[in-house]
Amino acid sequence: MRPDETRILRSFSMGRVLLPVVIGLSITGLLLWRNTDWKALERVEWTWSTTGWMLLAAFSLFVRDYAYMVRIRHLTDQQLTWWRSFVVIMLWEFASALAPGLIGGGFLFAILILTREGVEAGKSITIITFTSFLDGIFLAVMAPVVYFLVGREALFAGVDTGTGPWDTGFFVWFWTVYFGILGYKLFVGYALFVNPTFVKRALVGIFSAPLLRRWRRGMVTTGDQLITAANGLKKRGWSYWWPALIATFLSWMARYSIVNCILHAFHPHMDFRNDAVIYGKQVIMGIIVLLSPTPGGSGLAEFIFNDFLGMFIATGLAPALALLWRLMSYYPYILVGVILLPRWIRSRVISSGGEQP
Repeated sequence: MRPDETRILRSFSMGRVLLPVVIGLSITGLLLWRNTDWKALERVEWTWSTTGWMLLAAFSLFVRDYAYMVRIRHLTDQQLTWWRSFVVIMLWEFASALAPGLIGGGFLFAILILTREGVEAGKSITIITFTSFLDGIFLAVMAPVVYFLVGREALFAGVDTGTGPWDTGFFVWFWTVYFGILGYKLFVGYALFVNPTFVKRALVGIFSAPLLRRWRRGMVTTGDQLITAANGLKKRGWSYWWPALIATFLSWMARYSIVNCILHAFHPHMDFRNDAVIYGKQVIMGIIVLLSPTPGGSGLAEFIFNDFLGMFIATGLAPALALLWRLMSYYPYILVGVILLPRWIRSRVISSGGEQP
């Protein structure tokens, strides 16, 4: 096994796995203790409507992952079976859950996974770089769409009163992160489709400065990956791109519809006209959470759930529903990853001649 592969696999220590769980559950526990109305919880009735909406939430979760599986199979030219596609996506989500979104989640690990699954190294780099770019396209397109359709007042209601410098914090935070993502994706797009060699030279040149020299080697690797990905995409036509783009949008739209279903489940008389606002608020939340330094946005995601969506939830129930949301959309990937990763290492790393990390 190469040293870089060993380093990546060793990063999945038990402490690294438990950190986001401890952070997320600690914040949730604090919110439950401070803000939960236990009498309100006792008054919650589980009806057939509740069951139906929770099944729709589970279906949204299924669509989220199935669309990713369709995308990875398509981009690998069906080189992966459905089961291997499932393993790849689950391990990729596991790695993303353990890494702050600001540093790209499980990007390097995803390349390692595909390579060990038998996909040629250059093709693996092309696929993972391209999928990361597609995910960025969704956020770059959807954020301004919901902002102009729903409006600032509705999207930031409860967190942005506009009466002082701190009261516009989430609004400023959102646009700061958004334009950071947009600039980065445009930079990657230029590298992938226009001039990757120039981008590599620019990166190496910038990181040759004394204060940045320690990251220069990493920029050389990044530049090489961008050139490899660009060369791989040049051989592909629109028929290769559009199915991946549709699968990307379908997956992300399903991801953000989970909360809508949960809120309907426990607020049976909620006006359906609120769904666009709830969906838009999740897009805003998803972008803000990307700036979190904690793995998978743990802590921050639970904390802002109440601020952004509390107006649609019965008083005292928001922390409990935030926990339910994360139990459905975040913690399962950590659990599945813990189960799959040792077996994957044995079958795809050790059995192929690599040493145990």
